[in-house]
Amino acid sequence: MSATQIVVTGCKGRMGQAVLEAAQTAGVQVAAAIDVGDSLDQALASGATVIDFTAHGFTPTLLKACLHHGNRIVMGTTGHTDEELTQIRDAAQTLPMVFAPNFSVGVNALFWLTARATAILGPDFDLEVVEMHHRHKTDAPSGTARRLAEILADASGLSYERDCRHGRFGDTGARTRTEIGVHAVRGGDVVGDHTVIYAAAGERVELTHKASSRLTFASGAVRAAVWLDGKAAGLYDMQDVLGLRT
Repeated sequence: MSATQIVVTGCKGRMGQAVLEAAQTAGVQVAAAIDVGDSLDQALASGATVIDFTAHGFTPTLLKACLHHGNRIVMGTTGHTDEELTQIRDAAQTLPMVFAPNFSVGVNALFWLTARATAILGPDFDLEVVEMHHRHKTDAPSGTARRLAEILADASGLSYERDCRHGRFGDTGARTRTEIGVHAVRGGDVVGDHTVIYAAAGERVELTHKASSRLTFASGAVRAAVWLDGKAAGLYDMQDVLGLRT
């Protein structure tokens, strides 16, 4: 059994349940599992690593409590405001934290491949990102789709804020050579599909990842919690955990 101990927030939710199952499979001890109405301070007193897949509005409260108790954090929550992202970066100056838009090993391979494919294919290819999730997802685009668009922008010398076009409607005019299209689809019980499209005259390249189980993300988060043991304070992501950082 791993020496790592974890605290699971949102334990009654779909991701919380998946994390508990993944921890059992990996032999990682659950020091506490909490949900709305439970004592956060009591759960964190053990000093165990927190795995959080709840809601971005809970993040400031969680960060404050973790800073007080000195807990390491694995955070998969998405949809943060700019202020909340600043609070995360500030907390990581004191605490070791893995913060990632997606904890799937396959998706992180997709991140890596996207950066390299963009460099290889060059500016002759138009760039688009399409994602689909279940009907209950509240933020759009997904954190994973945003990260893919950020990778495309970085590799192309573009800007996520300036050059991304989120969906199209009406007479938008011809597509520009510098825009990155980002499209969110919602419906059914889709766990998460992401496709990066490179389209040029005469050919098209598509990189796709499809998740069929939340255990994919939960297992990655538990792996990140084990990896985080003994690490210095800092803001890490799954590229660090998997040794893909270049």
